Parts: sequence; structure tokens; C-alpha cells
Amino acid sequence: MSFPRLVLAGLVAAGLAQPVTAQTLRFSFQGDVGTLDPYGLNETFTLGYLGNIYEGLTRRGPDLAIEPGLAVRWELLEPTRWRFHLRKGVRFHDGATFGAEDVVFSAERVRRPSSDLKTRLASVKEVIAVDEHTVDFVTDVPNPILLAEWDTWYILDKGWAEANGASEPVDIKNPASSFANFNANGTGPFKIVRREPDVRTVAVRHEGWWGQAPCNLREVVFQPIANDATRVAALLSGELDLILSLPIQDVERIARTPGLKALTGPELRTIFLGFDQSREELLYATVKGKNPFKDRRVRLAFYQAIDVEAIAKKVMRGQAVPSAAMVAPGIQGFPRNLQRWPYDPAAARRLLAEAGYPEGFGVTLDCPNDRYVNDEQICQAIVGMLARVGIKVTLNAQTKSIYFAKILAAGGYDTSFYLLGWTPGSLDSWNALHNLVVTRDGKGPGAFNVGGYSNPRIDALARAVLTETDSGRRDAMIQEAWRILHEDVGYVPLHQQALAWGVREGIELVQRADNQFLWRWVIKR
Repeated sequence: MSFPRLVLAGLVAAGLAQPVTAQTLRFSFQGDVGTLDPYGLNETFTLGYLGNIYEGLTRRGPDLAIEPGLAVRWELLEPTRWRFHLRKGVRFHDGATFGAEDVVFSAERVRRPSSDLKTRLASVKEVIAVDEHTVDFVTDVPNPILLAEWDTWYILDKGWAEANGASEPVDIKNPASSFANFNANGTGPFKIVRREPDVRTVAVRHEGWWGQAPCNLREVVFQPIANDATRVAALLSGELDLILSLPIQDVERIARTPGLKALTGPELRTIFLGFDQSREELLYATVKGKNPFKDRRVRLAFYQAIDVEAIAKKVMRGQAVPSAAMVAPGIQGFPRNLQRWPYDPAAARRLLAEAGYPEGFGVTLDCPNDRYVNDEQICQAIVGMLARVGIKVTLNAQTKSIYFAKILAAGGYDTSFYLLGWTPGSLDSWNALHNLVVTRDGKGPGAFNVGGYSNPRIDALARAVLTETDSGRRDAMIQEAWRILHEDVGYVPLHQQALAWGVREGIELVQRADNQFLWRWVIKR
């Protein structure tokens, strides 16, 4: 299949603050906001939600182009020194004035050990408040994509955080310990007034917001609904105005229903499988005394046992594009020449036998059941496919809050085999390489390299990619890194999934390819 172009539904020229009567918008997603702490969970839905409450120095427009946010402009004073000029007259939701000390504090906080967004300031060694409205960022080496990571690095109020004991980012494995997990104080166009985890979160318009946008919402009520049928029924009954996770089996039904629309488009997210390749013995497998995933033949056997075309056609109902790469078309550095290892169960069985597992073995697959499109169904299909080559998979499907806390357990990465999805926040391959592929060190690099894959050449290439300013040389290094990973079978990329939203007629919004839903562009008539 081919995806349609990015949908821009009903975008109205900026500057119209209240085009029609103020309204309440009620919407749902299959999972809850992971935390209200903007450094607590590097997950698209959570960061997208918080992008309505908090703001960064930069932001992205409807076409994903970088725009000024809390910084009105910036300049490169030296190859390793950026200067940002901050927006004046901005206030946080509690009335406190935004300034340089908040930026410096936020830079320090986002790099604390419990932060899940440490890579946002990769290569930054010093942040200096020049004056109340000017901040310098000094990097170790030239970094041509520094700003590309920043639209989801949100700025906190230093005074608010310190007064409420929230100077440390929430530890997602112990969220009850943090005030910032349940409370928020941003500068964005909406502010949180009610937070009931897993039930509802309510935000209202921030009348003191510095910006203008074509939005007439006075209130936004978010309600997570895990069950697909229940979520769709709520849209059909009029209880909801919008569902961001329209089940793909219901796309045609919603499109045919009077008063409703199905919005579909491409998403820049790749769904993939990963293996524990670091431990000497797997935590959750029948093989004892060794780790079969350290053997490339075993990883390739798993790869070749999985029929991604069948998954795309039957499980995803045509709303996915099988991928040989860990990034999507549209991401800078996408390796167009990579070809998937062929689906070949017979070859998979031979590889397992050569590796010493002629009868296969058992292993547990960790999978979320409310994060990605048909995530549990994908995992169920994979269980059946691997069974045909002798691999006995026990499926452990869990809600995303439990799932992420498990696989990202500090110092443990508590999994042997897992499904994950990734959208590079910078829309650049470096982001995926740095987070998913480089050797993890516990300080930032490889933070989502859950399986502990490690290749010194890729590590060196990723470091060089971050600082290379010649676009031709930079792209060549990215291509080499992706080829090495492919040959190593470091991961099993599956597909890029489609966006599918269900929306009531009379609602105008923007559907971006990064699947972030920003309310400042919504008009409800």
C-alpha cells in the first residue's frame, strides 16, 4: 500500500484567537498519559499531550518545520556556542515569570539520572544565563542538529519545582514519589485542572498564554479507554468527539457513518522486535547457562520465521508498510537500499539447528497491549509464526505503564525478547541510532537499547554523525551504520504503522505524521 500525504484538516490562519463559541473537546486514546512530568517518559503520546501544557524553546508547525517557541531567535556564535534569545512577557500557569534561570534549571533537570530524556541535550556541556532573557548553550563539539531534538524538551518553572520537591524528574518505576507526576505548571495554551490516572485528565484554556492560534476550545477532557469496541462505541454515541487510536478494522465503518470522519495518514514510527544480547543467560527462556540471542544465526532465524507481509495484510488490514529499516521514509538518513531478509521458515529451522537448537527453545515475549496499533495482535501473530519453526513463545502482554516500567528497569532492562516502536523526535537517524543502537552506558546513550546490542563501529559512526556538518559525508556514515545493523540482525524491524483517527464532523484539526495532537489548532463548531 502507499500512504496518503500528511493530512492538514481545516488549518486556519494563525491570529484568530476565538473564531466561534468556546467549546469542550472530549477525546480518547487507548492508553493513559504516562506522567505529567515532562522528563519522566520518552513516549510520543505522553510528550504530545504535555506539549499542550508545557513548551520548549522551539516547537514544530503543522508541516513539522522548526519554529520559535519560548525562544524568539537563536544564533551560532561559535561552532560550539549557541545563543538563544528568550521570549519576554511569558508567564507560567501560576503567574510566575519565565526567564533564563528556568532554562538553566530545566537543562540541569533533564540530564539527571532519573530523566528519560537525557539525549535532548546530547553534547551540551554547559548552559549559561547571560542575562534574564539570554541563554548560551556550549557543546563539546559542533552539533548541527542540536535544535532538532528540542520541540519536546519542555521548560519547567524553577521556583515551582523547587518549592514542591520536584527538582528531580519522576522515576517512572516509582511515580507516586513525585509531585510533578500528578501536577503541572507550564507556559502552554492549556493548563491541567484535574488529574485522575487511568480515568480522566482535564485541562482548560490558559487565558494568559503569550501566543495566538485558531482554537476555540475552553476545555479538553481526555479519557483513556483501552478496549477498542468501547472506544469506538463512545465515538458513535457522541460521548467522544475524537479518538486518536481508531482501530483499523473500524476505519471503513467510521468513514461511512454520517457525522463522522476517519482521518488516516502516514506515521513516522517503526515497530520492531528486540533481543537481550548482553546477558550470559536469558532471564525468561528455557535455555540455561547461555544466551542463544548472542548467536547471529538465532536472531536471523527469528527474523526469517516472521511473515511481515501477512502481518501487514491480515493483522494491520493493509494499514502498515513492511520495513527493512529501523526508521521510516521521511526520516533524514532513511536507508532506501536496504532489503529485508526473506521470509523463509525452512531457512529459519536450518539456522536454529546449526546454532545447536534443532528442537527450538522457549522464550517470553514482552509486549504492550495499549500503546501501538494492534500491538497485542501483532505479538500473537508472531507467537504463531515462531511456533512453526520450533520456538515456543510465552506472550506477556501488559498495559503500557507496567510494560515500560518493566523493560526499562534501571540497571536491569527486565526482558529477554520484546516489541517496541520508535519515532525519532528530531526526524533524523541520529536520534534512533543514539537511543536504540549505540552501546548503552547508563548515562544517556543507548537508553532504549533494551537488549544491549553493541557494535564499536556503529558507536563511532553515531558520534561522528552528531558533529559532521557536511551533509554528504554525514549521510554516508548514517547509511553505513544502518547497513552494519542490518547485517548483524541487531533488531527485527516489522513495519511503519498508519495513523487512524476517528473524528466528529464539525471539528477541524491538524493530523501530523509524528502523531502528536496539538489542541491549539482545533476548532469545534
